[in-house]
Order: sequence, then C-alpha cells, then structure tokens
Amino acid sequence: MVPEIRIHFEGHALLKPGFSQFFDRLRFRAKASRCGFHLIAGGSRGGACRDFAIAGRTHPRALNVLLIDSEGPDTGDLAESLCRERAWPGSHGDSIFWMVEMMESWFHADREALERFYGPTFRMTALKRNPKVEEISKADLQNGLHEATKHTAKGDYLDHKTSHGPKLLSLISADKVQKAAPNCKRLFTAVLAALDSPE
Repeated sequence: MVPEIRIHFEGHALLKPGFSQFFDRLRFRAKASRCGFHLIAGGSRGGACRDFAIAGRTHPRALNVLLIDSEGPDTGDLAESLCRERAWPGSHGDSIFWMVEMMESWFHADREALERFYGPTFRMTALKRNPKVEEISKADLQNGLHEATKHTAKGDYLDHKTSHGPKLLSLISADKVQKAAPNCKRLFTAVLAALDSPE
C-alpha cells in the first residue's frame, strides 16, 4: 500500500473543502489504512501540472495524482497528449485524471443537489439533460448554469464561482458523478486500488 495519496487539482485553494467532502470515501479509506491523504490546490492548470511533476521527485513513494479540466472532449489520448506537451514519461499518464470538459460537468450529474442549494427559483430545465455529462460542451455547461441560477437568491453561479463551487462540490453525490462521468469513476477506482494493494 502507498504511504500517502496526493491529489494535485486545478483550481483555487478555496475548492479544497469541497473536494475534501466529495472525496470523503477515499479520505476515510485512507485514514483506516493509516495512509496520508492530501489535496493540493495548483491554481492554474500550469500550476497544478508543475506541482504534480515536482511531487514525483519529492514524494516518489506516494500516489501522486493530477486532476485537471480537459477543456474539450475526451479524445482517448488526453493523458498521452499532455505527457508529450510537458515532456513527461508516458508512465505519468496513469496518474492523470480529467474533469471532462470541466469541473462543472460533475454538478450536472446531480442536478437535484443544485436545486436544493439554489432554492425554488433554480431553473433545472436550463441544464443540458444528457446523462453522460462528459459529452456536454464547456459552453453548454457554462450557459446552462448561468440560465439556471441567474434569478436565484444566491445569484449567478458564474459570478460567484469561487464561493458556490466548493459548496456544490460538498453537496453533490460522488456516486452519481461516477455513474455519469467515467473519468471520475476511473479516479476513484485507481485510488482505492492503490490503497488495497500490498507494498
């Protein structure tokens, strides 16, 4: 078993509590196994990539994970392309995971949680209804959230992303997201396998 899990995510440090709640199953499993579990905010995509690469050298025994927005469709070679772009060994690809096309796709997997957060003026019908949330384009994700939330008491998601994002991450069901987003399921599977494997 690895001694620690280190998830380097793209986004502001304010997202850390939300990700911590979203990954609670992984955190609890790690704690039960006496394995460290750390969430590291990289800020920009470049910052997260930089931190991930450094961690490979400074924490070689850890499971170092990179979690970033794909910013486009899953073409099947996202990790391979990033490794080429960054001049990383191809083996790094096994530790790269994607929010396709962006973190907000995960919110679309649990629209009921969004409705509970935003209240009765939330327009659920404005969100794309595709149950395969990784097939929803970035533009449609953003437009849908704007239209769904702009008349709510809490305000437009896009205007309050840094405050609403962490709260929504803490509310949405990780099980629902895994069913709707294969890349999220792959992340959970990989971390749990690392925790279950012998040293």
